[in-house]
Amino acid sequence: MPSCSFCTGHFRVPPLLTDLYQFTMAYAYWRTGRHQEPAVFELFFRDNPFGGGFSLFAGLHDCLLFLRSFRLTDQDVEFLRSVLPPDTDPAFFQFLRGLDCSGVTLRSVPEGTVVFARVPLMEVSGPLAVVQLLETSLLCLVNYASLVCSNAARFRLAAGPKRKLLEMGLRRAQGPDGGLTASRYTYIGGFDFSSNVQAGFLFGIPVAGTMAHSYITSFTSLEEVWPQVSMCSLLQSKDPVDIISLTKGWLSRVCELLGAEPGKISEGELASFLSYAIAYPQNFLPVIDSYSVACSGLLNFCAVALALCELGYRPVGVRLDSGDLCRQSVDVHRVFRLCSEHFSISAFDSLIIVGTNNITEQSMAELNKKENAIDVVGVGTHLVTCTQQPSLGCVYKLVEVRGKPKMKISEDPEKSTVPGRKAVYRLVDAEGHPFLDLVCLAAESPPEVGGSLNCYPLRCDDSCISVIPAHVACLRQDVFTRGQVRTARGCSKVEMSRPVAVS
Repeated sequence: MPSCSFCTGHFRVPPLLTDLYQFTMAYAYWRTGRHQEPAVFELFFRDNPFGGGFSLFAGLHDCLLFLRSFRLTDQDVEFLRSVLPPDTDPAFFQFLRGLDCSGVTLRSVPEGTVVFARVPLMEVSGPLAVVQLLETSLLCLVNYASLVCSNAARFRLAAGPKRKLLEMGLRRAQGPDGGLTASRYTYIGGFDFSSNVQAGFLFGIPVAGTMAHSYITSFTSLEEVWPQVSMCSLLQSKDPVDIISLTKGWLSRVCELLGAEPGKISEGELASFLSYAIAYPQNFLPVIDSYSVACSGLLNFCAVALALCELGYRPVGVRLDSGDLCRQSVDVHRVFRLCSEHFSISAFDSLIIVGTNNITEQSMAELNKKENAIDVVGVGTHLVTCTQQPSLGCVYKLVEVRGKPKMKISEDPEKSTVPGRKAVYRLVDAEGHPFLDLVCLAAESPPEVGGSLNCYPLRCDDSCISVIPAHVACLRQDVFTRGQVRTARGCSKVEMSRPVAVS
């Protein structure tokens, strides 16, 4: 992966990217001599997103970069001196200048893990003032990353395992960083490609794209195709071919096969297709609904694609961007089949159809209920903006100071916290399927394989359930200790269980 300053945690999330009250609290801790007291915070979310039953945890890599590079510069400290109350002790700023995360330990579930509401995903321990300062930044890094990753997983589940998915939401994202974060974590969530070139450069994500309607509508006539005689055959060595005449010949044959009216065909569209095919004969995949799919776009595509096939090239397919995608895809696929059989061009059997038209999770699920021939779906706005739910609502709560449990009670019972440092275990049945996440105090003995456990579901009544695990896995791992990132095992397969707490 290329090295880039944007990739570093310090550039992307500098220490000042936080709320002011983090520094005023840190000062109060320091002023009373409590800043070095050992403390433990937990990061979790209260409700599963999108009305569903799970989330995917994401953002860990960025959190690790942030922790590793956390250090305030002289410029940072001078700015804080200008915004904190004037009676702040000058010695505090010297204290800030020497801060780093060498005393911080982060235990976390692996990136991409299926997780559930109320289960502590991260445990951050270290000096009280430091771990307090980390709160806002860690929440910023995890909240959107996990939300958009979970949204991508829901689109993947709606699409099914076979259909390819293209993330194309950069132009609708909430700013450049939102666009890059979306591209990165939708890939983790199950998408196959991104249109975002910078994301491909930074993160190694496969990039893909077609063409815009503006390219097509910029052409008016075949006179704009240049050079007029421009392509060589891959099948045999000979002089360049008059691609325009060759394509016109194929267009006449296609119109005759389909009973189409040549007078309704856009010459400008044909010129745009030809120009693009000359530039990229092995990557020809135009959008065909700029004017009319049936009366112009499909006919022009077939003519240019057949000309390419005659010269030994393999066109890729078409994109549909408006109207009834299911019906149109079936019609387009039928024409491809007719051309393959009538002209004996086997390459037409492998042409793909890309569908893009304000796709939502619901419309994605409906594709599976209707007859269609869509191979790839491009999703933008509803994926990266998470229109069904704008925030995951992760929180960062204090659970222990100096070894003593701490609890927030609150006027709202939903906001009450569970005190004490905890351990999280994923229980697996005899068939290898995880079925339950167990939350218990860190001081309690871990669950034993084959042993009976009495558990109480989180946020439910006092009813007790009894389970016997065939395998027990500790869900969180040490990923950052003594200022260094430790190798974390990623989650390679999405498997689900349900969360509970033990008595």
